[in-house]
Amino acid sequence: MYIPSFNKFEDQQEAISFMQRYSFATIVSVKDGVPVATHLPFIINRTDDKIILKSHFAKANPQAVDAINTNVLIIFTEPHAYISPKHYEKAENVPTWNYLAVHAYGKCVLLDGEENKAELLKATILNFEADYLKQWDNLPDDFKQKMMKGIVAFEIVIEDLQGKSKLSQNRTQKERDNIINELKTSANSNEMEIADYMSVLKKGD
Repeated sequence: MYIPSFNKFEDQQEAISFMQRYSFATIVSVKDGVPVATHLPFIINRTDDKIILKSHFAKANPQAVDAINTNVLIIFTEPHAYISPKHYEKAENVPTWNYLAVHAYGKCVLLDGEENKAELLKATILNFEADYLKQWDNLPDDFKQKMMKGIVAFEIVIEDLQGKSKLSQNRTQKERDNIINELKTSANSNEMEIADYMSVLKKGD
C-alpha cells in the first residue's frame, strides 16, 4: 500500500486497535494469477509479539481450499469521507478522500479438527455477541457438529502490517478545522467517524 510518511499509523498497536474495531475485513488470495476475495469477520489477537488473525470460510467457498498454505492479504477499512476543496484557503486545489486502512499479510494456515473449530466459534461469539454463547452451548450437539462441518477454520500469523491514516495531515490547521466542523455535523456515520479521528489527531499535534 502506498503510504506517505505523514500518513503512517504511529505504532503497531494503533493498527491492531483499528483492525479490532473494524474487524469485518476482506481476505485476498491468488488463484492461477487471478485475485480472489471473500468478506469475513476476523478475531485479532496479539500473543508473544505475534499478531494472529482467525476466521472461517464456508466449506463450499472455493477460496477455502485455494487460500490454505498460501500468502494472503487481509484488508481492513471502514470510515471514509469525500473532502471538498471548499475547505481550503486557496482556490488552486482539488477534491480528495480521507480514510483509514490496514493491510495485513501472512500465510493462511488450516485449523483442522472439531476442537479447533469449536474454539474459534466460541471466540467469535464472545467477540461479537457474548450473550449468544448460552444459546449456542444449549443447542443440540448434532446441530453444532453439522454447522462445524460446513466451515473451514484458519489462522494467519501476520508477517507484514501496513497502516494508513489519510486525515488531511498535509493541510493547515485552519483547513483541517473547516473539514472537522462540517463532517462532525453530517448525517453520514462514515463522515462523523472521520471527523472524530481528525479531532483525535488534532489533540495529539
